[in-house]
Amino acid sequence: MIVGIGVDLVDVPRFERSLERTPRLLDRLFSPGERALKPRSLAARYAAKEALIKALGGSEGVHWVDIEVTSEASGRPVFALSGETARTVTGRGVTALHLSLSHDANLATAYVVAEAAA
Repeated sequence: MIVGIGVDLVDVPRFERSLERTPRLLDRLFSPGERALKPRSLAARYAAKEALIKALGGSEGVHWVDIEVTSEASGRPVFALSGETARTVTGRGVTALHLSLSHDANLATAYVVAEAAA
Protein backbone atom coordinates (compact mmCIF):
# COMPACT_ATOMS: atom_id res chain seq x y z
CA MET A 1 0.00 0.00 0.00
CA ILE A 2 1.39 3.41 -0.96
CA VAL A 3 1.63 5.69 2.07
CA GLY A 4 3.46 8.60 0.50
CA ILE A 5 4.78 10.10 -2.70
CA GLY A 6 7.38 12.83 -2.99
CA VAL A 7 8.95 14.67 -5.88
CA ASP A 8 11.57 17.40 -6.02
CA LEU A 9 13.25 19.41 -8.76
CA VAL A 10 16.62 21.17 -8.40
CA ASP A 11 18.20 23.83 -10.60
CA VAL A 12 21.75 22.43 -10.94
CA PRO A 13 23.64 25.72 -11.58
CA ARG A 14 21.88 27.39 -8.65
CA PHE A 15 22.65 24.40 -6.43
CA GLU A 16 26.30 24.49 -7.53
CA ARG A 17 26.52 28.20 -6.65
CA SER A 18 25.09 27.42 -3.20
CA LEU A 19 27.80 24.81 -2.64
CA GLU A 20 30.49 27.27 -3.75
CA ARG A 21 29.17 30.02 -1.45
CA THR A 22 28.67 27.68 1.52
CA PRO A 23 31.17 24.78 1.37
CA ARG A 24 29.93 23.43 4.73
CA LEU A 25 26.72 22.36 2.99
CA LEU A 26 28.55 19.29 1.71
CA ASP A 27 29.09 18.04 5.28
CA ARG A 28 25.57 18.99 6.39
CA LEU A 29 23.70 17.45 3.47
CA PHE A 30 25.72 14.50 2.21
CA SER A 31 27.32 11.33 3.52
CA PRO A 32 31.09 10.92 3.14
CA GLY A 33 30.51 8.58 0.19
CA GLU A 34 28.42 11.16 -1.65
CA ARG A 35 30.66 14.22 -1.16
CA ALA A 36 33.09 13.41 -3.99
CA LEU A 37 30.36 13.31 -6.65
CA LYS A 38 29.91 15.90 -9.37
CA PRO A 39 27.49 18.78 -8.70
CA ARG A 40 24.75 17.42 -10.97
CA SER A 41 24.83 14.08 -9.13
CA LEU A 42 24.79 15.88 -5.78
CA ALA A 43 21.81 17.94 -6.98
CA ALA A 44 19.94 14.74 -7.86
CA ARG A 45 20.72 13.29 -4.43
CA TYR A 46 19.59 16.48 -2.74
CA ALA A 47 16.33 16.19 -4.71
CA ALA A 48 16.03 12.55 -3.59
CA LYS A 49 16.39 13.50 0.07
CA GLU A 50 13.81 16.28 -0.27
CA ALA A 51 11.44 13.91 -2.09
CA LEU A 52 11.91 11.32 0.67
CA ILE A 53 10.98 13.86 3.33
CA LYS A 54 7.86 14.74 1.34
CA ALA A 55 6.93 11.07 0.90
CA LEU A 56 7.31 10.57 4.66
CA GLY A 57 5.04 13.52 5.38
CA GLY A 58 7.65 15.64 7.16
CA SER A 59 11.19 15.91 8.42
CA GLU A 60 10.73 15.11 12.11
CA GLY A 61 13.28 12.41 13.01
CA VAL A 62 14.95 12.63 9.60
CA HIS A 63 18.58 13.74 9.29
CA TRP A 64 20.25 14.52 5.97
CA VAL A 65 23.48 12.62 6.59
CA ASP A 66 21.49 9.52 7.65
CA ILE A 67 20.17 9.35 4.08
CA GLU A 68 22.60 8.10 1.46
CA VAL A 69 21.71 7.47 -2.15
CA THR A 70 23.65 4.51 -3.49
CA SER A 71 23.24 2.23 -6.48
CA GLU A 72 22.49 -1.43 -6.90
CA ALA A 73 24.76 -3.46 -9.20
CA SER A 74 22.30 -2.71 -12.02
CA GLY A 75 22.77 1.03 -11.46
CA ARG A 76 19.30 1.52 -9.99
CA PRO A 77 19.42 4.18 -7.25
CA VAL A 78 18.39 3.13 -3.75
CA PHE A 79 18.35 4.68 -0.30
CA ALA A 80 20.75 3.48 2.39
CA LEU A 81 19.27 4.78 5.64
CA SER A 82 20.99 4.80 9.01
CA GLY A 83 20.66 6.18 12.53
CA GLU A 84 17.55 7.97 13.68
CA THR A 85 16.29 8.33 10.12
CA ALA A 86 16.20 4.53 9.64
CA ARG A 87 14.35 4.16 12.96
CA THR A 88 11.91 6.93 12.00
CA VAL A 89 11.12 5.35 8.62
CA THR A 90 10.56 1.94 10.22
CA GLY A 91 8.51 3.53 13.01
CA ARG A 92 6.22 5.10 10.43
CA GLY A 93 5.49 1.63 9.06
CA VAL A 94 7.35 2.10 5.79
CA THR A 95 8.48 -1.26 4.43
CA ALA A 96 9.80 -0.21 1.00
CA LEU A 97 11.08 2.93 -0.68
CA HIS A 98 11.22 3.34 -4.45
CA LEU A 99 13.47 6.02 -5.95
CA SER A 100 13.90 7.40 -9.45
CA LEU A 101 16.49 10.06 -10.33
CA SER A 102 17.08 12.04 -13.49
CA HIS A 103 19.16 14.98 -14.59
CA ASP A 104 19.07 16.70 -17.94
CA ALA A 105 20.35 20.08 -19.06
CA ASN A 106 20.28 22.20 -15.90
CA LEU A 107 17.71 20.27 -13.88
CA ALA A 108 17.85 17.31 -11.52
CA THR A 109 14.73 15.57 -10.30
CA ALA A 110 13.81 12.77 -7.94
CA TYR A 111 10.62 10.81 -7.35
CA VAL A 112 10.03 8.69 -4.24
CA VAL A 113 7.23 6.28 -3.39
CA ALA A 114 6.94 4.99 0.19
CA GLU A 115 5.10 1.71 0.79
CA ALA A 116 3.78 0.02 3.91
CA ALA A 117 2.27 -3.40 4.47
CA ALA A 118 -1.47 -3.52 3.78
